[in-house]
Parts: sequence; structure tokens; C-alpha cells
Amino acid sequence: MIKMDSTENTFQGLARRIIQTHQALQIAVIKAVNSYLTIRNWLIGYYIVEFEQNGEDRATYGGHLLSKLSAKLNIRGLSETNLKNARQFYQVYPEIRQLLTDEFTNAN
Repeated sequence: MIKMDSTENTFQGLARRIIQTHQALQIAVIKAVNSYLTIRNWLIGYYIVEFEQNGEDRATYGGHLLSKLSAKLNIRGLSETNLKNARQFYQVYPEIRQLLTDEFTNAN
């Protein structure tokens, strides 16, 4: 816990300290969420590409894979367009795989 000095031991000091704390942590939360959404989107793209390249049902789904998948998932933010973007993101940045591997290997 951070102790407030006597110059901050006023109502204004209390309010300023709370605002600063809120703003600093809000920025950290946004950065963390953005990082995790980037990882999520890359992984979704990876799963789709792997399925398209190796999936047994590929011929069955054909060009309708992403629309059927979006309908099946029924998750806000994972529309057919978002799934297309995730697939493209994976295809453009395949090297993220190594970053993820390194990150999760070092975490253990």
C-alpha cells in the first residue's frame, strides 16, 4: 500500500490520487485486453486455416464455412467478417506462433 504524504492528506489530494490510480490502471487494463484480443484473433485464424487445410468436413462446408461457423458460435464479435479478418490476420502474421510459444514456455 502506498502511504499518502501530508500534502495529499486533503480532500483534493484524495481525489487526485484516486483519479491517477484509476487512469494508470485503466490504461494497463486496455493494453492487456488488446493483447489478449490479438492473441484470440490470431488463434481463431489459425484454427480456421488448419481446418480448411486438413479438415475432413472441408468439402461439406466449402465457401460457406465462415457463415456457418459464425452462426454456430453465436458469439458477439465473431461475425463472418470478423472470422475472415482473423483468418487473414493469421495468414499475414504466421510468425506470431513463435512469440506465443516463447511466451507460454517462459511462463511455466
